[in-house]
Amino acid sequence: MSYGGIEAGGTKWVCAVADEPGRPDKVDTFPTTSPEQTVARAVRFFTENGPVEILGVGAFGPVDIRLGSATWGTITTTPKPGWGDTDVVTPLRSGLQVPIALDTDVNVAALGEWRWGAAHGLDSFCYITVGTGIGGGAVVNGRLLHGLLHPEFGHIRVPHDRARDPFDGICPYHGDCLEGLASGEAIRQRWGRPGQDLSSPAAWEIEAEYLALALVNFVCMLSPRRIIIGGGVAQQPTLLPMARQRLRELLAGYLRVPELTEPQAMEGYIVPPKLGGEAGVIGAIQLAWEAQHGS
Repeated sequence: MSYGGIEAGGTKWVCAVADEPGRPDKVDTFPTTSPEQTVARAVRFFTENGPVEILGVGAFGPVDIRLGSATWGTITTTPKPGWGDTDVVTPLRSGLQVPIALDTDVNVAALGEWRWGAAHGLDSFCYITVGTGIGGGAVVNGRLLHGLLHPEFGHIRVPHDRARDPFDGICPYHGDCLEGLASGEAIRQRWGRPGQDLSSPAAWEIEAEYLALALVNFVCMLSPRRIIIGGGVAQQPTLLPMARQRLRELLAGYLRVPELTEPQAMEGYIVPPKLGGEAGVIGAIQLAWEAQHGS
């Protein structure tokens, strides 16, 4: 049986086919342009490299993942130009004539890391991506976290010291939410250049501060057994070490477990993804497999 997976991100789409989960056989990556062009290219990939019998899709959002909803499969209030109120499931389903399993892009990345990567064997963890935007997925008590809609880790509010950082933030809805202050696009607009071109220690200290403030919230709310941080911004080599140290300072010994109080143990608690950039598409294939097999 052949499975298809799409990591439908706001910057790029990654499509893959696999005969078994965890091992993509053919992969294609292309930029997220207009909805019509992007979906058509995905359909063409699976037509040329399939057939697949079921497709797993992890979409950027906010996206309606409520089964039975009239707008299921629709990307709703995204700041991505041209993508607001875009139904991505219907054209994929009509173009390929296969069942579709849907979740968020960060939840499927979490699923990939859970089954095949840095969270294997855990019943509770968070996956956070810090890239062009910021998002997060989570597994709680052995299940992907869903609720009224789905987690939106990137839009939590964090303290904003305007004396230290007068930047207003870039989120069109909230201004200085986490994504508005700490995403890759926020870094680019604050400093006038992308993160990969920044060497200023002050720039990365501010980034680590916002990330650590967010981690305090996630630790205190969800008590995850591990936190995985991916995305292009997180590849900056000093960021995770600084965020770990600042998280420890902010928690101030309140939660007395080695993972949050001892530097060496914290290195195994806040970690990069084991699957790297493949976490999302591997998770999308896994989503299809589990939908087919009832897992």
